[in-house]
Amino acid sequence: MQDELFTVNPDLERPDPVEAPREPSAPPPGSPLAVRMRPRTLDEVVGQQHLLREGAPLRRLVEGAAPASVLLYGPPGTGKTTLANLVSTATGRRFVALSALSAGVKEVRGVIEEARRRRLYNAENTVLFIDEVHRFSKTQQDALLGAVEDRTVLLVAATTENPSFSVVSPLLSRSLVLQLRPLTDDDVRELITRALTDERGLGGELELTEEAREHLVRLASGDARRALTALEAAADAAAATEHRTIDLATVESTVDKAAVRYDRDGDQHYDVISAFIKSIRGSDVDAALHYLARMIEAGEDPRFLARRLVVHASEDIGLADPTALQAAVAAAHAVQFIGMPEGRLALAQATIHLATAPKSNAVVTGIDSALADVRAGRIGTVPPHLRDGHYAGAAKLGNAQGYRYPHDVPEGVLPQQYPPDELVGRDYYQPTQRGAERTLADRVPKLRRTVRGE
Repeated sequence: MQDELFTVNPDLERPDPVEAPREPSAPPPGSPLAVRMRPRTLDEVVGQQHLLREGAPLRRLVEGAAPASVLLYGPPGTGKTTLANLVSTATGRRFVALSALSAGVKEVRGVIEEARRRRLYNAENTVLFIDEVHRFSKTQQDALLGAVEDRTVLLVAATTENPSFSVVSPLLSRSLVLQLRPLTDDDVRELITRALTDERGLGGELELTEEAREHLVRLASGDARRALTALEAAADAAAATEHRTIDLATVESTVDKAAVRYDRDGDQHYDVISAFIKSIRGSDVDAALHYLARMIEAGEDPRFLARRLVVHASEDIGLADPTALQAAVAAAHAVQFIGMPEGRLALAQATIHLATAPKSNAVVTGIDSALADVRAGRIGTVPPHLRDGHYAGAAKLGNAQGYRYPHDVPEGVLPQQYPPDELVGRDYYQPTQRGAERTLADRVPKLRRTVRGE
């Protein structure tokens, strides 16, 4: 199939002569402010200096010195589409954009066929930009492989999800993965200032109070597009009232709340829940509540959050606070019983309980150590006196013979072998000196000595 795809038909009409390096076209009238303010040169790009400094991979690519396909991975509003455009404009390459939301295999193959013809007849190179490439199916991604490998097209693909999980391995290995970072607050301030004064933006017709500017920065959360969209909405509102100043009240009346950078099916899902659990483990109750709030506000399944709290109660607290598991299970039941938004209170209560509880991983290390022995074949047979004796003929086999009943002695503990011969003396559970487990740290060694007859 790929051989047919990349076979050039000599009877096809030759493409027009190669074009001169193109300049970025001006956005059509009425375009959104974020589109009008899109950088036209590298010097206008704000942020991403780790990729654009002298000699960095992306700068070399834009300047035409490193013709390698790239995957631009980063959150929305960090410049992925802008940088893809600059890759083509800086070196005069033909630029074709596809969206994974609407393009199929047919469209991809059509672009590649045309790119091959132009390369053969006019020595013209094509930049193929695919937005949201993570939404392409495996078949659609596979259709790109041959053209990327022989550089029929220079692929610039953008994704908000970790390519390691959302892009097929063959395409991943043929591309340079560049991670874009959220813009800093200073970056966003610079963009807002530029949009206020630049002729492509508001042209100095309006002023912005410092309080309003800082509110826009907070709303943006590192997203340039969101910052400019909010600024445009506030500017329209101010203009409608014939005011030349955009104040805090105007911004607040036009923009409800900050975007929560979170994708329930994407990379942020794993990053935020990871930060949530690690904050609880680290006993930072405020950070834990922050991440919990982010997930609740983004619409995360509260049952998922409750399950993670139940797991964490045993994994990182255990018997240092035996009530932690009870609190987590109670929260899970409450969420299922009353739903949201009231369920947030039970989740918050359990989160606070777990974050402030003394910590111990003795439960997880104990069971994992035991499992490691079992998986390594250290099993052995059950001692005869512990075997089931409730069937005819069990006594003749020696089962349950010689078993000593602990309740027959005042202490309730007596010397007796419980593990298989191969595991006598193995200690799996190692209680810590934290919280309620401190009592067990004293008691367990005494129990072991009594049971083992030491």
